[in-house]
Amino acid sequence: MIVELILVGVFIGTMSGFFGIGGGIILVPILLVLGIDIKDAIGISIIQMVFSSIYGSYLNHKKGSLVIGEGIFVGFGGFLGGYIGGYVTQSVSDSVLQFTFMGLLLFALFRLFFSPNHEDDSQTKSLNKALLFAIGVGIGIFSMTLGIGGSIILTPLLVGLLHYPLKKAVSAGLFFVVFSSVAGMISRLSSGSIDFSNALIVAVSSLLGVGIGIWLKDHITSKNHKMALLALYVFSLGMLVKKIWF
Repeated sequence: MIVELILVGVFIGTMSGFFGIGGGIILVPILLVLGIDIKDAIGISIIQMVFSSIYGSYLNHKKGSLVIGEGIFVGFGGFLGGYIGGYVTQSVSDSVLQFTFMGLLLFALFRLFFSPNHEDDSQTKSLNKALLFAIGVGIGIFSMTLGIGGSIILTPLLVGLLHYPLKKAVSAGLFFVVFSSVAGMISRLSSGSIDFSNALIVAVSSLLGVGIGIWLKDHITSKNHKMALLALYVFSLGMLVKKIWF
């Protein structure tokens, strides 16, 4: 199991850096297939997201693709929502978590598929800071309840509604994961419900993949990046459907 978890960690880290996701969108279904129950899988996912999002955001900022700006308000909202979401998980049944996860995947797939490509910042819209904070709270609650970073919801919103260029939206999405995942970790730790032995194996292994993923992101066109992101959502949806019905 250790070798499998190391390989999964490197893979998830690469996906995290490339797509700007915390990794839970892929990691949770994979852990379910490996025989880990969903609540333990969510705990492992949260720890992995803390590691990959902090390191990935540092690399993105260093390369100039992460402009903090308004993202800080969404991030603070995500911290509050993520803290609340860490407690919500304990009182929600596995089946509700799985079907909610599926609904979010379908939403992200639809929103991103119909969004136009924006190559620059000229059409980027702005929102009231209080509204950005509220959006962060909502996404944070949903994401930590499901063990995902939240960028699966935030990135399609930034691209489809606020006209962010995809690569900047991806960097902003990973930055959001820093806030939501740290808050989720704090609240989950207070309830003593994280499998640390497996979580640290996946998390530390993911750091290698994060650097690889960010390098790949910087060397691909926005159009191909979008197609790859859509393929990711379809893949994760398929894995979840397999777990629920087969």
